[in-house]
This record gives sequence, structure tokens and C-alpha cells, in this order.
Amino acid sequence: MKDITHAVVIDDEPTVLESLEQLLTLADLDVTTFSDARDALPMLTSDFRGVVVSDIRMPGMDGMSLLQAIDPGIPVILITGHGGIAQAVEAMKLGAYDFIEKPYKQDRLVELIKRACQQRQVTLATQPQHATAREEEWLASVIIGESAPTQTLRQHVQALARVNADVVISGETGTGKELVARSLHALSIRKDQPFVAINVGAIPESLLESELFGHEAGAFTGAQKRRIGYFEAAHEGTLFLDEIESMPMSFQIKLLRVLQEREVVRVGSHAPIPINVRIISATKEDLREAARAGHFREDLYYRLMVADIYLPALRDRIDDVPALFAHFLREAGRNNQLEVPALNYEDVLALELHQWPGNVRELKHTAERYLLTRSFNGISVSDLLQLGQSNRSSAFSGEGSLSDRLEQVEKALISAELSHHNGSIKMVMEVLDLPRRTLNEKMQKYGLKREAFLG
Repeated sequence: MKDITHAVVIDDEPTVLESLEQLLTLADLDVTTFSDARDALPMLTSDFRGVVVSDIRMPGMDGMSLLQAIDPGIPVILITGHGGIAQAVEAMKLGAYDFIEKPYKQDRLVELIKRACQQRQVTLATQPQHATAREEEWLASVIIGESAPTQTLRQHVQALARVNADVVISGETGTGKELVARSLHALSIRKDQPFVAINVGAIPESLLESELFGHEAGAFTGAQKRRIGYFEAAHEGTLFLDEIESMPMSFQIKLLRVLQEREVVRVGSHAPIPINVRIISATKEDLREAARAGHFREDLYYRLMVADIYLPALRDRIDDVPALFAHFLREAGRNNQLEVPALNYEDVLALELHQWPGNVRELKHTAERYLLTRSFNGISVSDLLQLGQSNRSSAFSGEGSLSDRLEQVEKALISAELSHHNGSIKMVMEVLDLPRRTLNEKMQKYGLKREAFLG
């Protein structure tokens, strides 16, 4: 999808229109101007690929009326004079993207418009679309599971892969943030270009600039030859910055400049090098809260957070555990040339009752350990989890009411039987001695779908 760079500018003063058109054109934006907001309405349809910049106070149709007359998905930036702040705040409540007060800094307005263009691109890309069957099949083999959170995640990845906007992926440790980043890259227009991953938290602060931006020979002691930094290495492709929250505040301003200018300067050089990269960042913390607390630059947060993806913890998609565990078992079997055992009822039940504090990473390691240890001593999944478990299942940990904990066990039992019998409703009815209507009601209550358990 081509980047959005179109701005519709509306102001009843000809000199202001001329000035804004010149400013935005020099900033590589496509500009269409109107002196009357009513004349712009035919262009501002739901599929309009651009943003609107409008004065608030105008004859005929003012900025407030325009805001309410067009599709709410179109970002509208309102310009207000002195004394118009209260009205601008009201406009924000009605859905305006942002407002800027006269006199304003030109570079701030340009930056605001470009950020709004990126937001519009994300909005259009995430509207319901039909992904190709091949795309869906591939993604289902990578992001495994049929729970509602997992299906939503796959849809989100498919939508954001189509745009060129920077993305922040958040979630607990071990939820698969790099896997999602690689999926975004693999489905994007950059798929044939480099995907470069770097753990920001693993690089000493003194080496960050050299590692990310590169250095020239002789730039510092030990720099015997020129080194290409990660940004240059990812040119035309995707740069994945893991644990972005650990980046020192002193370096964040340097990263912000690179993201704004899309160029790097190697250590020991003064020559800027243009770079074209998509930035995907990952964090286990809430960057918004970190910015509010002063631990992360607010301007960098807004620059990175054009679009975001949240990865649910494994305990919040427990229905996916049997399928994921079986996948990791097959993978470990191939890597170790070992036969993969079938899971029995007790195995599946133990997997679903475990809390998985280490998320998917813990599940994968457990599958590998199970395959290897079972080959030698026939240990069960339940025994293995009890041996390595430092945090008991929430169903037996004393957390929640008796009713809540019993429901967790009931859901796990039904899910385990469905998995064991490959989704056979008849077999589950017989084993659990439940009437069909009761079983259907409980499956609906717990969000269990037969299709997810078909062998």
C-alpha cells in the first residue's frame, strides 16, 4: 500500500492557504486547498486517503461543523487563534485528531500532519479486508491456536503487514513478540529485504551508537575498520528493536532524530546516510506509563507508536495450549530424530491447569524436556510440570472464589476431552455423562468451539 501523503487544507484567508501550501509542498506532502469547507466535502469520503487541516473559525461552515460532517476515521487537525482553546478542546472530545494554536512552529505542524497521515494509513489498512487463503494458511501455521485472542491477533498482523507504518508490540516476556515482528515483515512489501533483530537491552550504553549507526575506521580506540550499523544493514527492510524500554534516556534523543530525519551519521563521520527502514519495537512495559513517569521520552513514544499490537499472556488463551504443545513436540521430534508420543487425557488436563508464568517460551521448553525425559524414563506431562513448577495453577492457588476455580477446572476438563477425542461431541457426552444440551451450553459459556479440536 502506497504511503499516504495527502493533506486537505481549509482556511478562508488566501494568504494563509498560500503559505501552508508552500510549507507542506516543501515537506513532500501533496496539498489540496479550499477556502470554503463545504467545497471540500465531496472529496472527504470514507475511503479518502489523506488528512484534513482546517481553521476553526470560518464563515459558511466552520471547523467544528466540518468535523461532525465527515467520516470520523479521517484525521482532522484544527488550527485555532488565541482564545479558541476551549473550543479546540471541545473539538478533541468530538473526535479531532489534534489542534495547534497560532502562532505555531512550522516544523511542529508538519510533524503532526505526517503522523496523522500514518494514522490514516493504519485506519484504512485495518478495515475489514479479505486476506488471501495462502496468507491465512501460512500465518495460522506460525501463530498457532484457534482461541478468540489468537484469531484477533492474526487478523491484526495481516492488516498491519499491509502498511508501512512503524509498530510497537507489547506483551509479557515469552509471549512471542519477535515471532509477530517476523510475521509482519514476511507478509509486507519488504519481505524480500533484510529483517534485522537487535536486543537493545543487551548492548552496553557506550556501544549503542556504534552498533545502531555504525562507525568509521579510527573513530575510537579499537575501531580498526569501518562498521555498518544495524540501521544501514536493515535498509529497505525491517529493523526490530526488542526491549526498547531499556534504551537509556540519553540515547533516546539520538534515536528520535534518526526516526524523524530517516538518516544516520556513523560515529566519526559528519556525512548523513539516508535510510529507508520500517521500525518494529517490542516492550514488556507500558510505554505510555513509562513516558508519563519520565522514564521514556514522550516525543519518542509518539514517534514509535503509530500502530500497536498487544500479545495476550498464555494464561489468557489457555485453549491454545494443547495445540501449541503438540506443535512444539513435533518440532522437537524432528530436531532430535525422536518419535513423538500422543498426549492422553491426563496430559492435556495438566497442560490446561498450569498457569504458564513463562508464557509460550516456557511451554516450548516444557515440550522439549518432556520429549527428551519421556524417551528415557516415561515421565508424564503432569509429573514434569510438578517437578519444575514454582507457581501452581490458579485453579488451586487460593486465588478467586470457589465458583471461579471450579469453573476453571470444568472448562479444562471439557477442553481436555474435546482434544483427546478430536472434537467428537458424542464421545465427550459419553465420557463426562452429560446431555447434549448441557454440553453445548457449557461449551458456549466457556467459548469452546468444536472446530478447534478436530483432528
